[in-house]
Amino acid sequence: MNKLYYDGKCPLCSAEMARLSVHKSTDLSLVDIHETKMNQATKEKMLKVLHFEDDAGNYTTGLEANIAAWEGTRWSPLWRCLKLPVVRSIAKFAYDKWAAIRYARLYMNS
Repeated sequence: MNKLYYDGKCPLCSAEMARLSVHKSTDLSLVDIHETKMNQATKEKMLKVLHFEDDAGNYTTGLEANIAAWEGTRWSPLWRCLKLPVVRSIAKFAYDKWAAIRYARLYMNS
C-alpha cells in the first residue's frame, strides 16, 4: 500500500487531502502524521513537507510526493505537467517556499 503522510493540523493540507480522498485509488492511504507513532525527530522532519512512501518502502518528498499521490487519479495528466523541466523548477521553488512558511507559521511561532 502506498502512503502519503501529511500534516493534519494544516488547514490547506487537510483540505487537499479531503479532495484527494475523493479521487484516489484504493492502493493509496492518506496518513495524518499526528495520528502515527514515530519519534519526535522523524515527526518534525515529516511535518516540513509531504512524504510519499511507495509499496517498496521508498520515499519521495515535497512536490514529487504530491505528484505521486495524484498519479492514481483521473487528474494525473494535469499533475504530470508539473514534471516538465521549466514548470517543475518553478513549481518546486514555489512549493518549497510555501512549505517553509507554512511550517514556520504552524510550529515555530508557538
